[in-house]
Amino acid sequence: MLELAILGFLRDQPLHGYDLRKRVAALMGHVRPVADGTLYPAIKRMAVAGWLLRKDEPGAAAAPRRMLYLTAEGREELERRLREPDELDISDENRWFVLLAFLRHLGAGREQATVLRRRLAFLEEPTSFFYEGDRPMGAEEFGDPFRKGLLTIAHATSQAELAWLRATIEALETSTGP
Repeated sequence: MLELAILGFLRDQPLHGYDLRKRVAALMGHVRPVADGTLYPAIKRMAVAGWLLRKDEPGAAAAPRRMLYLTAEGREELERRLREPDELDISDENRWFVLLAFLRHLGAGREQATVLRRRLAFLEEPTSFFYEGDRPMGAEEFGDPFRKGLLTIAHATSQAELAWLRATIEALETSTGP
């Protein structure tokens, strides 16, 4: 998830490490805080893999700034991850949001629609946070206002996402043709 966010933000534009950290934290920091001890080793690994370049450039003040640039290999890796997301990238809401934030970089509408169809299929499966045996339980089955609230909110969120997915898939397929 962190590498995908780094690749995606650097696809948008070259960034200084501090600016990249702020953007990554804004996207996913509420779920997993982004510490320097996590971000900078990831940047180093990605530079070794050839996905990004680090260049010292003059800063606004006297000290040079180390800017990060996405390489052609990094762009290919980003597109591969967007085109072929892991199952967890589809099913985990936080990972899905990171993927969705950069899906526009997967140029072909047909490929974007394919990824969205995977999420749609996942959301259309009956599920719940609570089960009776193998049967998912709905909000109406609880007298507990907190579980009822949790399930009501989750259902409303899922319905909104399902509507958006269906409309977006249709628009992508219409714009790209058969």
